[in-house]
Amino acid sequence: MDTLTRIRAFIDVVEAEGFSAAARKTGRSKALLSKYVRELEDELGALLLNRTTRQFSMTEAGHTYFRTASDILKEIDNLADLVRENNQQLKGRLRISVPRTFVDADVGQSLIDFAKENPNLSLEIAAEDRFVDLIEEGFDVAVRVTKLEDSGMIARKISDFRVHICATQEFIDNHQPLDHPTDLARVPFIVDTNNRSQNSIKFYNPDGTTFNVAMNGPMEVNSPHATLRGALSGIGVAVVPDFIARKSIESGELLTLFNDYVPTDRGIYAVYPHRRYLPAKVRIFVDYLHNWFRKNG
Repeated sequence: MDTLTRIRAFIDVVEAEGFSAAARKTGRSKALLSKYVRELEDELGALLLNRTTRQFSMTEAGHTYFRTASDILKEIDNLADLVRENNQQLKGRLRISVPRTFVDADVGQSLIDFAKENPNLSLEIAAEDRFVDLIEEGFDVAVRVTKLEDSGMIARKISDFRVHICATQEFIDNHQPLDHPTDLARVPFIVDTNNRSQNSIKFYNPDGTTFNVAMNGPMEVNSPHATLRGALSGIGVAVVPDFIARKSIESGELLTLFNDYVPTDRGIYAVYPHRRYLPAKVRIFVDYLHNWFRKNG
């Protein structure tokens, strides 16, 4: 049995946090995985895993080996992807971190369409509204909807996007005057706690200077979709991404406020770790997203 097979078995067991879970995930028997890991330990002359009936953990040597072996296997798999791409046989697994906001919106269809067009590529999509550590958590690529800051990662802009300050016509009529963004400080908001600066909104003056307006209101929720529904119900103003609010704005259910003052320096980005070369599966995914957004507006 070759060393790579044993290494893959070890990594599968660690990522699944146990032999039984790894057996279910890989389709191999628990006994076979245990055999491979034991042979790897014999080859290395070091114990990698602590095994008891109720507990599973890595030894110090296991932690060290896992980090390095994972990187080595990724490079081997990436090299195989390059060869497969030339033969139009892209296979393997692509781990993607995506905001739940993105997945739940219409733009989440881009991921479904990519999966349909690449049936031999297994997608593992983790939808959660936090900035994951791509390297530590083993992701190939992340989609981020944000004003991109320097993170040491490589990023490609997929699409521009902006946020809208939204409210119903009735709400606006009942809270006049609303002549300047500073007037919003006295009106109720539905606050999306996913926003990094959830306590205030940053606005730009025509001369390029900025100012903040505090947000206070009857409801805080970690979902832009719920924030949108709150605005539609008329209980407050909402700050909502355009790809979520667009239909309600186009239908006239919501009006936008102070568009000339709202920052436009945000975007949808594909972010991936710096490597010697870009894996084919990541490049194809990023190219696909870029073209999907151009095609779908």
